[in-house]
Amino acid sequence: MDFQWIAIALGDVVWIFIAFVLGLLARFAGLPPLVGFLATGFLLNAYGIASGEMLEKLSDLGITLLLFTVGLKLNLRTLARPQVWGVTTLHTATIVVVFGFVIYGLALAGIPFLTDLDLPQAFLIAFALSFSSTVFVVKALEERGEMTSMHGRIAIGILVMQDIAAVVFLAVSTGALPSVWAVFIVLLIPLRPVLHRLLERVGHGELLVLYGFLLAMGGAELFELVEMKGDLGALVLGILIANHPKADELAKTMLSFKDLFLLGFFLSIGLAGQPTLETLTVGALLAPAVLLKSALFFYLLTRFKLRARTGLLASLNLTTYSEFGLIVAAIGVSNGWISTQWLIVIAIASALSFAMAAGLNMFAHRIYTRHRDFWKGLQREDLVADDQSLDTRGATIAIIGMGGVGTGAYDKMREIHGDCVLGIDIDPITTGNQCEMGRNVLHGDPSDADFWDRIQAAHKLDLVLLAMPKVTTNLAVVRQLKMASFAGTIAAIAKFPDEVEALEQAGAATVFNIYTEAGAGFAGHVMAQKQPPEVS
Repeated sequence: MDFQWIAIALGDVVWIFIAFVLGLLARFAGLPPLVGFLATGFLLNAYGIASGEMLEKLSDLGITLLLFTVGLKLNLRTLARPQVWGVTTLHTATIVVVFGFVIYGLALAGIPFLTDLDLPQAFLIAFALSFSSTVFVVKALEERGEMTSMHGRIAIGILVMQDIAAVVFLAVSTGALPSVWAVFIVLLIPLRPVLHRLLERVGHGELLVLYGFLLAMGGAELFELVEMKGDLGALVLGILIANHPKADELAKTMLSFKDLFLLGFFLSIGLAGQPTLETLTVGALLAPAVLLKSALFFYLLTRFKLRARTGLLASLNLTTYSEFGLIVAAIGVSNGWISTQWLIVIAIASALSFAMAAGLNMFAHRIYTRHRDFWKGLQREDLVADDQSLDTRGATIAIIGMGGVGTGAYDKMREIHGDCVLGIDIDPITTGNQCEMGRNVLHGDPSDADFWDRIQAAHKLDLVLLAMPKVTTNLAVVRQLKMASFAGTIAAIAKFPDEVEALEQAGAATVFNIYTEAGAGFAGHVMAQKQPPEVS
């Protein structure tokens, strides 16, 4: 029996342990764990440790799953918005041209470390720096419960457009023409109903996970067989099932696996070369330039008729360099277009940009609220229709968050109080579905300071029920209500005792712990439905 694989695995387990420790320290510092993973690679490289076979396989699989999940999130309606495709196109072109010529100009000026660069190399480096981190933005939005907010959807749409640009670069980077058999790839389109039917039948457990791996790896292998970039196949298979109702569940299921396997990629970046004083200096100088990217995003988003708050929050989310930039740089290195040292520079700049973005996003809402007049002075007057605040229509009771709990609360309140009940939800799809079922529900972002500011003069609300699943979002709405001098009663839901305490301290008059109260409610419901025994 061959025990060689055990030696390989044990060696890599040591690396994974170190990555876990440094990733945990990064998390404690408020940074994405991938910063710790990059640091692990640099640390191992300093001790002369080379990448192992297992690590390389993890890296390849991580990139494949990353592109598959990008395909799953591809919403053509969002991408069709000018605020997405127009802003992304203009932003990428501007950054590549400006950064490219600046880097080339510094090379012509004889700046050390840059002197050997020509113009195509400078543009390639600028292209790698034009991306923002999908991993960072998705994690930040999920933690704050803002994935379906206006600024969250715009940020995700821009990221997907950037990712598509990276995929196109991946596809053409091989420099080889596809096989003549590649024309049969179009036969995947008629197979789409079959893929959808299988997705419906696999359930919600381990078969769903296995089906996701099958689609991602099968798509990659299929494209490799016709001499096309395998990662492009994973993206295409993701796109084919992107509009299925279970696509979002599959994306969330695959997210943790994708993050795990990307560990290998981030470690391999650090193992690619040893940081020097020059690479550290150049990387540190590039990090603040990410603020120029953010400022350009804000300018373009507001010029495309988005409110200043939407543009600012989306821009702060996008204030990073990206893992896709590292992938582009890694391809440049493998093809001999740029030196390995530039891959290290971009990795250092990316890690530092994550630290900057983490700090900015922690105080994003405060940055807007404290200087609201200044930011609002930069927006256009003719805003897009779905980025404007809405009228409460004379309602006296508002249910914010129309998920399962919110819908139940809405129906009970309307049964008792009649048509004076209003639902508000941040997700336009949820809002549309609720309206189709006859409920009075508006699309809006109650954590937005402008939302309450604009309806304050006209609304008649005296009771607000916060039924959103994220305690951070509920707390944000409580703060906005207090800042708007709301004199009515605020009630909220919570899942844990510490959340109850935080909401009460913030100003909620009543907090309902849905876990501890669920048992009592269930028992009461059963007893109410139980028929008394017949008397003989």
